[in-house]
Amino acid sequence: MESIQIKDKKFAISITEEQILKEVDRVATEINRDLKDKNPLFLSVLNGSFMFTADLMKRITIPCEISFVKLASYQGISSTGKITEVIGVNEDISGRCVVIVEDIVDTGLTMQRLLETLGTRNPKEIHIASLLVKPEKLQVPLNIKYAAMNIPNDFIVGYGLDYDGLGRNYKDIYTVINE
Repeated sequence: MESIQIKDKKFAISITEEQILKEVDRVATEINRDLKDKNPLFLSVLNGSFMFTADLMKRITIPCEISFVKLASYQGISSTGKITEVIGVNEDISGRCVVIVEDIVDTGLTMQRLLETLGTRNPKEIHIASLLVKPEKLQVPLNIKYAAMNIPNDFIVGYGLDYDGLGRNYKDIYTVINE
């Protein structure tokens, strides 16, 4: 599908599944190389990162564990700036290598909050793996070691990303068409 309609917005395809999976392969290769002797705990940020996490984990060949956390900061098509931890981390991460798996980092405020929360639990190291990064929208400095793709500051859906809960199921990523 070249374009899709979700509620009042029309979206055009911007990143194909093939392009996404090529970058997921690259990120997985880097993680497998860099963290091979560290038994990392992958911490997937729900809901948006579920597709990225699933595809990434299929390509991770080193010993590892996975868990999930749910934070909320979006409403409609823009960030509310208010971050609410919905489901927390139950694992003991003291002395562990943690890899946060995120769908998209735009302002960085959600990631900063998660890093602060995890930091109080004494992990040995924390790495960020994000499918997408919007560098021009970042409001806080972050070291995103495993970024699959940098994108412009457009609103997107698909591959786990949504517009008011809809659109997560598309295999490609679509960008809103300005009307």
